[in-house]
Amino acid sequence: MTRRALLLALGVLLLSSVAATTRSATSPPVADELLAHVGALTAPEMEGRASGTAGGERAGRYLADRLAAMGLRPGGDAGSFVQSFTLSTGVVVGPGTALERLGVPGRTLEVGREWTPHGGSPGGEVSGEVVFVGYGVVAADQGYDDYAGADVRGKIALALDGAPAHLLDLRPSRLEKLIAARRHGASALLIAGDSLPSLGATAASVRLVSATVTRAAADLLLEPSAKTTAQLGRALADSRLPASFATGVGVRIRVNFEREDRRTGNIIGILPGADPARATEAVVLGAHYDHLGRAGGLVHPGADDNASGTAVVLGLARAFAAAGATPRTLVFALFAGEEVGLLGSTHYARHPAVPMERTVAMLNFDMVGRMRERRLHVGGVESGTGLRALVREAAAGEPLDLTLDDTPFAPSDHTPFYAAGAPVLFFFTGEHDDYHTPRDTADKINGHGMAEVARVAMRVVERLGGEARPTYVKLSPPPPSRHFSGAAGGAFLGISPDNRGESDGLRLGSVLPGTAAARAGFQNGDVVVRLGDQPINAFEDLRRVLAQKRPGDAMTVVYLRDGEDHVTSVTLDARP
Repeated sequence: MTRRALLLALGVLLLSSVAATTRSATSPPVADELLAHVGALTAPEMEGRASGTAGGERAGRYLADRLAAMGLRPGGDAGSFVQSFTLSTGVVVGPGTALERLGVPGRTLEVGREWTPHGGSPGGEVSGEVVFVGYGVVAADQGYDDYAGADVRGKIALALDGAPAHLLDLRPSRLEKLIAARRHGASALLIAGDSLPSLGATAASVRLVSATVTRAAADLLLEPSAKTTAQLGRALADSRLPASFATGVGVRIRVNFEREDRRTGNIIGILPGADPARATEAVVLGAHYDHLGRAGGLVHPGADDNASGTAVVLGLARAFAAAGATPRTLVFALFAGEEVGLLGSTHYARHPAVPMERTVAMLNFDMVGRMRERRLHVGGVESGTGLRALVREAAAGEPLDLTLDDTPFAPSDHTPFYAAGAPVLFFFTGEHDDYHTPRDTADKINGHGMAEVARVAMRVVERLGGEARPTYVKLSPPPPSRHFSGAAGGAFLGISPDNRGESDGLRLGSVLPGTAAARAGFQNGDVVVRLGDQPINAFEDLRRVLAQKRPGDAMTVVYLRDGEDHVTSVTLDARP
């Protein structure tokens, strides 16, 4: 080697050494830092962070402000941190919607104050005589039928909310009352209640014009009959017998809905890579920041689901931004719309900040805030070559009970990335009974557990951001994973919910092939109304029923498909 060549080689080596030392050691996120983010995201003003709502937008601004303060480059639209997309949030009451008492004197009720149509009601106009049908309950197994002797064909049924007081175990849902009214030929059902539900909470359809009226409004409708809902309720309680009757009062109902679309957005920050040869490739660190907002009239804070994962991504963004860039680019993506169908991550996968063919891997953090007994689940370790060994090495310094799952298949935001050809890892610390309830609060979050998750992920990212380049592996769908019905080792149905914030019925988001639900013929979008003798109004109801059953038990299921009610039988599996 010539002297000139030697000097040149030494110069290159020296420059490489200097470049390598410009990146300081990464300081991992700590518990207090992560808990502070969870607290901010679950604060009352965030209102449960539903996408397309004021609370969801506040959460998005909080995240964008944090990424900007870290010095990350905006990765959204027009030089901003926001990658916006349209979210169809359902319907709003349109012009012409009215509920009128006919005759002299007539009376028009005020929509939104005295009554509201149900979100699943068909549009159009119906009119007819009001027939009071008690609680609108048909319970053949208890010998009780509010429709006994009543003729509601072509008429407007009026039912009290709730159930007869003497039938202690009876908890009929709105959907069951609608099904009963339609089966008896009613042209509409009015339910008299203490409060008016939202359109979103009543979005499940039974193809029957339906609405809720306040008890005071129902009394106005009944005024010509000299009856009140309080009097009728007391009479039913005293007699313990159905007491339906034609009121002689005519009403007209007109329902008109208009679609409402709102804008929401992913929040994206970019830390450009330091190595020109590898900076065009990226590692994506993602978590969904949205939650359910209000459901059943109550705010759902969503501390574990998924303020916890969002906090971990923010902590990692801070840590890597402070330490300096890795050779590859890091993309920190916080998704909206997960709770209504992985909309944000799907939008990103179609419009990525770095092309998907140059996305080395995607790490997803969903529900990482309830670590118990130091258990950590990482899924997708066979979605790319070398990922299993990489995760094991990254966790070697932590006293964790580590479970590595081959499959990348789970109803969370890594799914669109895997479908687009990127290896994925899914970090998760386990289910709990507070999932999708108002009880998922910040005080129950394990900050030190989140910090352990972050430390493992940080070491994984350091490898993926540097020399590691896993090759995508296409796998077949596996046995069931989280969010599918049934506790480990117990009775198993094989469905996961579609989380739309509806307060009655359980809409199916996924039906796992080869399971009890699939054999019974269930399809995505079906709405389970009753399982056995129990009404199903939430995923928690389903889990509670299955917890009392054993594999091989047969159960009758009432469900809706495209607004039509059906009854079938299902034989439960054992959970793998």
